[in-house]
Amino acid sequence: QVQLVESGGGLVQPGGSLRLSCAASGTIFSIYAMGWYRQAPGKQRELVATISSGRSTNFADSVKGRFTIYRDNAKKMMYLQMNNLKAEDTAVYYCNHPPLGVGGMAYWGKGTLVTVSS
Repeated sequence: QVQLVESGGGLVQPGGSLRLSCAASGTIFSIYAMGWYRQAPGKQRELVATISSGRSTNFADSVKGRFTIYRDNAKKMMYLQMNNLKAEDTAVYYCNHPPLGVGGMAYWGKGTLVTVSS
């Protein structure tokens, strides 16, 4: 059973930085693309960034140039470095792991709350 645990959220002022971490277990990890999503109050969950098994990255337009995603396969960890944070980045951030097989369900962590406010 895949388990994902996010950490690193908190309260930060606009323009500040945070690094989120996602610890994975129950998975080979290195062969899977992984992603970060977020859900702001009253809004749909949205994709923030993805990283492939080969470390290719993709970002939502709203975070390009400010966020970086990277992974440590040996530790089964994924990270999201968030710089120049804005109030609109306030959300619960979730780690995502794809299904282990065809027809399976994706895995999600419980999320970590990021609040950007002065």
